[in-house]
Amino acid sequence: MRLMNYRLALFTSALVMCTALPVHSAEYKTVPVSVNEAGQLTTVGGTVVPYKEVTLTAQIPGQVETVAGREGEQVKTGQVVVSINDDALQAAKRAANAQLIAAEASLRNAHVQYSRELYSPRTGQPTGMGLPSMMDSFMRPFTGQYAGGNDPWVRRYADLYGQAKGVDDARTGIMQARANIEELDAKIRDASLESPFDGVIIKKMVEVGDTVQPGQPLMQVAYVAYLRIQAEVPVALVSALKVGSFVPARIDYGGGMSVQARVSQVFPVADSAHHTVTVKFDLPSGLPGGPGMYAEIMLPDPGGQAGKQLSVPPNAVVWRGSLPSVDILKDGKPSLRVVRLGATLPDGRIAILSGLNGDEQVIVHQNNTATSAPAAQGASPQ
Repeated sequence: MRLMNYRLALFTSALVMCTALPVHSAEYKTVPVSVNEAGQLTTVGGTVVPYKEVTLTAQIPGQVETVAGREGEQVKTGQVVVSINDDALQAAKRAANAQLIAAEASLRNAHVQYSRELYSPRTGQPTGMGLPSMMDSFMRPFTGQYAGGNDPWVRRYADLYGQAKGVDDARTGIMQARANIEELDAKIRDASLESPFDGVIIKKMVEVGDTVQPGQPLMQVAYVAYLRIQAEVPVALVSALKVGSFVPARIDYGGGMSVQARVSQVFPVADSAHHTVTVKFDLPSGLPGGPGMYAEIMLPDPGGQAGKQLSVPPNAVVWRGSLPSVDILKDGKPSLRVVRLGATLPDGRIAILSGLNGDEQVIVHQNNTATSAPAAQGASPQ
């Protein structure tokens, strides 16, 4: 019994000693929070939009015959996405082809009549008295005497001119028939609407069987291989933006994703009602999500004062649910701090907007798989 009590007392003393040992900071790898001087940044909200999009509208009236795909499906360049019944146009084209054949026959007949008049002229025209042309030579001297004269060369010229006009009229008929056929071909082509580029159907406005009128929207197709942020920027901030420069941005996806956005277009005219300018920012390729997401852009404020910019390595950020946080070393022990993240800086560090003071030592995790999602690689087209 004494031996058991002695062993129990020895075990208890060892446990107390182990509990009292301090946690050494050497067990954790830490780095200081970076503090840099930076200009004042202003956050502007925007919307993720496709790189380009088109709205296909009906060009002819009729009934929708086919609709290719649903929202979200891929389409190829030149693929017919909506077609309208063109039976009436096909019938009209057949009639126009018949008119063309008749006009060509009229042209051949006009050429024959002109050649006959040129090489074998007729002796004369009826006098109007019902007499045959063989009597014209007998009656012409009398009619010429009382009708103001009769010049055979004038009559010859008039006959040739009349036959030449018949040739010109036949040619005009052929041109009109061909123009009708070309017009019908254009309408038949308009009955089938094709995608102008490889993209995605983002909105479908009609179904098979719907009756449409010219100008009615049928489908929206967007090119989403690259995305943009479109934002209404206050006029005071536009002067600091240069096309081609990069600004930090944040996409509302999976708790927030920080990226670098490139200024691609600054509209030349401001909105007179809100005093803002529309600006588009190109995003890196391969980003998750799609058009319609909310986005924030941090823009330099020329009128603001310089302040501190805090940043930490990406493997210092840990996501717990949807909240980003970092572990700092305080009194030799890790302490959790919930932070608000900014954009990913050019050196790869992540800006901290709030949650740290700048004098902390943050713990970096060697096998941290829960850090903030890295920005997608690749750039959008110039």
